[in-house]
Amino acid sequence: MTFFTINPKSGFLMLAVLLCFFDVHAQRKGVDRQREAINTGWKFYKYDQQQQTDHLIYDDRPAADVDLDKIAADAKPTEAIKVQGQKDVLKAFILPSGNDFIKDPSKRYKRPAGNPGADFPFVQKGFDDSAWESVNLPHDWAIAGPFYTENNPIIGGGMGRLPVQGVGWYRKKLRISSYDRGKNVYLEVDGAMSYAMVWLNGKLVGGWPYGYASWRIDLTPYLIFGSENQLAIRVDNPASSSRWYPGAGIYRNVWLTKVNPVHVANWGTFVKTSEVSSKRAKLNLEVRVKNNTRSNQAIEVSTAIYRLDTAGNKKGNVISTLKSPLLNVKANADGLFVGETVINNPKLWYPYDLNTPNRYVAITSVKIAGKEMDTYQTEFGIREVKFDAQEGLLINGMRVNIKGVNQHADLGSLGMAFNYRAAERQLQMLKEMGCNAIRMAHNPPAPELLELADKMGFLVVDEIYDSWERKKTPLDFHLIFPEWYEQDLRALIRRDKNHPSVILWSYGNEVGEQYTDADGAAVAKKLHDIVKDEDPTRLTTLAMNYAKPNMPLPQYSDVIGLNYQGEGIRDADAYKGLKGITTTPMFPVFHEKFPDRAIISTENAAAISSRGEYLFPVNGNSSFPVKDNLGGNPLTHQVSAYELYSVDFGASADKVFASLERNKYVAGGFAWTGWDYLGEPTPYYSSRSSYFGIIDMAGFKKDRFYLYQSQWLPEKPMVHLLPHWNWSDRVGKVTPVHVFTSGDEAELFLNGKSLGRKKLGPFEYRLRWDEVVYEPGTLTVQAYKNGEEWAKETLSTTKAAVALQLIADRGTIQADGKDLSFVTVKVVDEQGITVPDAKQLLKFSVEGAGEIVAADNGDATDMNSFTAKERKAFNGLCLLIIRSKKDIPGTIKVNVTAEGMKEASIVIESKK
Repeated sequence: MTFFTINPKSGFLMLAVLLCFFDVHAQRKGVDRQREAINTGWKFYKYDQQQQTDHLIYDDRPAADVDLDKIAADAKPTEAIKVQGQKDVLKAFILPSGNDFIKDPSKRYKRPAGNPGADFPFVQKGFDDSAWESVNLPHDWAIAGPFYTENNPIIGGGMGRLPVQGVGWYRKKLRISSYDRGKNVYLEVDGAMSYAMVWLNGKLVGGWPYGYASWRIDLTPYLIFGSENQLAIRVDNPASSSRWYPGAGIYRNVWLTKVNPVHVANWGTFVKTSEVSSKRAKLNLEVRVKNNTRSNQAIEVSTAIYRLDTAGNKKGNVISTLKSPLLNVKANADGLFVGETVINNPKLWYPYDLNTPNRYVAITSVKIAGKEMDTYQTEFGIREVKFDAQEGLLINGMRVNIKGVNQHADLGSLGMAFNYRAAERQLQMLKEMGCNAIRMAHNPPAPELLELADKMGFLVVDEIYDSWERKKTPLDFHLIFPEWYEQDLRALIRRDKNHPSVILWSYGNEVGEQYTDADGAAVAKKLHDIVKDEDPTRLTTLAMNYAKPNMPLPQYSDVIGLNYQGEGIRDADAYKGLKGITTTPMFPVFHEKFPDRAIISTENAAAISSRGEYLFPVNGNSSFPVKDNLGGNPLTHQVSAYELYSVDFGASADKVFASLERNKYVAGGFAWTGWDYLGEPTPYYSSRSSYFGIIDMAGFKKDRFYLYQSQWLPEKPMVHLLPHWNWSDRVGKVTPVHVFTSGDEAELFLNGKSLGRKKLGPFEYRLRWDEVVYEPGTLTVQAYKNGEEWAKETLSTTKAAVALQLIADRGTIQADGKDLSFVTVKVVDEQGITVPDAKQLLKFSVEGAGEIVAADNGDATDMNSFTAKERKAFNGLCLLIIRSKKDIPGTIKVNVTAEGMKEASIVIESKK
């Protein structure tokens, strides 16, 4: 089936308000739909660990006395523990918030009588919160630390050793104009971690437990129009609830939307096409309209379509229009309007490595008796997606090799608090490597991240669950799955089904139901059927690390998704005997069992390294499980950067490349992971963050970056040498030299003397000179392709570190209080060359129209707070993140000092 998709934008302009209340009457009169960010002016309070929290809990939880850091990443999930519930939990009052996403009316929840929490001070209008912390959203209460550095902490390395656990409250005053009486007013939350519950003016409105979901609730019955209203939101983040850093608090954007009672429903549009080509696209638009009045309404819906420019602005004249016949919609009911048109010579959406990711916008108007009730703006792209069992993925008829990475949701030292520029920077660096696809591991992403993917031309596997009914950690979201799986899944698809970047729905990652035969398959079928009901145009996948072709679960995966099984798990000689899942390479076996289904490698590699840390001896294999003193340093807890080492269930990138090359029918895959992330620091759980990233958490490239670039951008002339050449303690010792290149052979020189010319053989992806004897000086490699000079690189032994260099990724940023400049600090010698083993303590300050919001160095073992004003360089580099001050244009001067070195400065301009 061919189709094009759209990205609903139900509002227009984000306004950040500096006042401690938000006056909706500040909107322009005459605009029917008004959607404004309410991210500023919040008050925040979190109970101390020693304090007794309030009694306003969503539901009872089982005891959690398991040390998560001792559970293997690929351990078998276990059965949920049943808990005897209490009568005073609030779950029954929250469940009705998801009723719009329960298809069967008989299964929808009825709210009980009563108003729990009404007598609790934090929800009341008269409560004095002046002593609470003032915060703006998005907000992650844990990211500033401090880190837990002790043994057996309440939050261990798996969850990032940061204080995510506990209960927090957010309060904000809203002033709603009397002119808005008669409107429907909704609170929209893009993400709150977790078990969010909302009170307005002392009355419990509703909430949503899943911390990664986007949701909205109707404030209208609880509002006092023409007066001040008190909003209070409680979030509750349990310890032992995640396998990685989940963040804490209201970590994504929050909106207030006002509409007339007759309006386009939340995420209420969908477009399908029966044909897509460069000559024409037949377009079918569905618009769901809500009639929240007490009488039947004769409603008219029309839509005008325009092109968008690369900045996302409307371009040119109307391209096409759709108009639906008048439809009578009953009181307090929904109406579905369907229109059809043809776009001639459409500009198709492509992933960036094929062509341009062209986009359009549809502007839908809802009218009653000629009077406009609502206007709904929608972005979309036109493309055909096809998965073929032999050819893999085709976009608009062109084969696309998925060159993907998995990404967790945190933004490194910024934590989970979403920032558009930080997310954009991550994608830009991945694009530089040749990456063209992202798997959202293992939960719904921020809506803006998908907007970036649409705009930049990335492919996306949109994933929702890491667990179903069986648990991976004692308090993960398996606790809510039985009562919320339908609401969460339908909400995700309605929110995201109109993004052209989304090519697959993944409704499970390594779930425990792989082990439960027909029972697990029955759960998979329920979820698969929901996906197809919401979106018949896309295929589904499941990421399976255990399920085999003869088991019942895989039949409910339209595209076979394999985690590590494709290349084999613990099957190579170096991995044999290691505890855990063991399997031979499974691509051919699944291909034989499912000859009509495409296969993707949903997770592969799980290689690990610390940037700039080279450990000896170097293993002679192309892939080796990290062990103490064999790729891992048990004293420093660093992992060798020779990029040969992996976790026990993983493999080096070299082995993965060979596996995919041998099985060309596989559509491609997703490396674990693109960037380092907080938590899951295998193999050293005393650390704070992972070693998996191809790029470290500060955004500095590991050597593995160039290995992937050499394979993913084969037409880019490049060659990369490792290790660095500062080895004063290794004079006369064997120091292997490895080369990554997009060429096919290379010659290595040490101090002008040739060490030989080598050619890549079949299924080889690096050139190795493993017998080089170290002597200081200059190391040079000349790469060739088809016998011609291709690329060249030189490394030199540096002199002592004597100076600092500051480089900003952008010299001008917007004075909106959100825009960022990422400043790299380099420790250099007298010739300006970065000293690759420098670890000087750096101190920094800022003057003018900006502030330092975080600093990092990419060292997974560094327990200094990200908000501290000093940090050691890690192997010559450190990162400062500078944020503009809202509505204060001017210069931002960043200063950095180190003992024995002259202060270095850089100036950034902040403009309105």
